[in-house]
Amino acid sequence: MIVTDGGRFGGYGLFLTEGGVFGLDKGKVVFIYNLLDLKRTIWEGPYLEPGKHTIVFDFKSDGPGLGKGGTGTLSVDGAVVATNTLEHGTPIMFPEDEDFDVGLDTRTGVAGVEHRYTVPFKFTGTIDKLTVELK
Repeated sequence: MIVTDGGRFGGYGLFLTEGGVFGLDKGKVVFIYNLLDLKRTIWEGPYLEPGKHTIVFDFKSDGPGLGKGGTGTLSVDGAVVATNTLEHGTPIMFPEDEDFDVGLDTRTGVAGVEHRYTVPFKFTGTIDKLTVELK
């Protein structure tokens, strides 16, 4: 986990997959938006080789107001790797019993079956910088 806010009943997470059996498919960039455990919208990027990378998730809202959707773009090392539309956003706030976490997930996992992980799902690399801009 690189960064997450929320969990099973709503939130988002940016992480590298931990890999299935024998660690296969490890290191794929994924951003998931969980709409109140009703629908998960997924942006998937490439598998990353070990080393330094820049990962950016940029979301443009459809406008002001509660529950608005928008378009999200996932970029890796300056190249757009996934664009997806979010039909609706969470209308009020993410569950209060979840945390904003960097480098691990301390509560319930935000992902569904496809990208399920075991908490605390600690990131084993180095996060040099994390920037969150609210506009």
